[in-house]
Amino acid sequence: MITRRGFLRFIGGSVLSVAAFSAYAAGIEPMLLTHVKRYALTPPHWPDGLKLHIVALADIHACRPWMTPERIASLVEDANALQPDVIVLLGDYIAGMPLVTGPVTPSQWASALSDLKAPLGVLSILGNHDWWADGFAQRAGAGPTVARKALEKVGIPVLENDVVRLEKDGHGVWIAGLADQLALLPTRDRAGFTGLDDLDGTLAKVSDTSPIILLAHEPDIFPKVPWRVSLTLSGHTHGGQIRLFGYSPVVPSRFGNRYAYGHVVENDRNLIVSGGLGFSILPVRFGMRPEILSIDLG
Repeated sequence: MITRRGFLRFIGGSVLSVAAFSAYAAGIEPMLLTHVKRYALTPPHWPDGLKLHIVALADIHACRPWMTPERIASLVEDANALQPDVIVLLGDYIAGMPLVTGPVTPSQWASALSDLKAPLGVLSILGNHDWWADGFAQRAGAGPTVARKALEKVGIPVLENDVVRLEKDGHGVWIAGLADQLALLPTRDRAGFTGLDDLDGTLAKVSDTSPIILLAHEPDIFPKVPWRVSLTLSGHTHGGQIRLFGYSPVVPSRFGNRYAYGHVVENDRNLIVSGGLGFSILPVRFGMRPEILSIDLG
């Protein structure tokens, strides 16, 4: 039989365990254990002799106390130190939850990001929260959003259904960026979320046979991405924020864990989904440390 003392010890131990878990998941892992996640691959039909180093930042979700301008500046320093050829930003700069102690304005987070440096430039796309937080854009059903204006003001191009051709060592490479797939919230006139992405129209702007890197905030577009695209880069899922033994209980994707996190290869096509840097819904990470992507191609 369990004694009163044994019962109290059990309760006390349980309370301490919950407190320790909460402290780790809300403070230590998300705030102190940011790391560089490295990938190296040669996609199909990648040109011989082309080596491209990409650094990607996803899901910053600027807010206090979790993602302050000072912390963003520190992440920028870490990204620059990797000496990439090109840096890409995969969307969701705006806070994605109400549990904050204060805002970080678009001018503040954009100013911190303006120090990103790479020989071939810094390119960006927008995420769903960058649209959802913009009431004017929601009512108009179109941009430019406040987030886009903030990025462009500091000299960071935003690709919404657009492409840019880069060149390295005599080889061309296209960076294609999609508009967000969940951009417009449901209203009386709109049943369900409405995306502004145009995959076919975006890829139609590619004018030669150079390889294509596709930036798409949500990974759910991947089944529609043609083999012509060498690599798709996405964020949005945060790896589920809680991930144990390769499984995330909650993933904001209609495909569940299929595109929750990491390097996915399907039908000889490549997708990399970042675990992201910030929070959405709740300020908790467990088994999914914030990460900067470092990707070597070729």
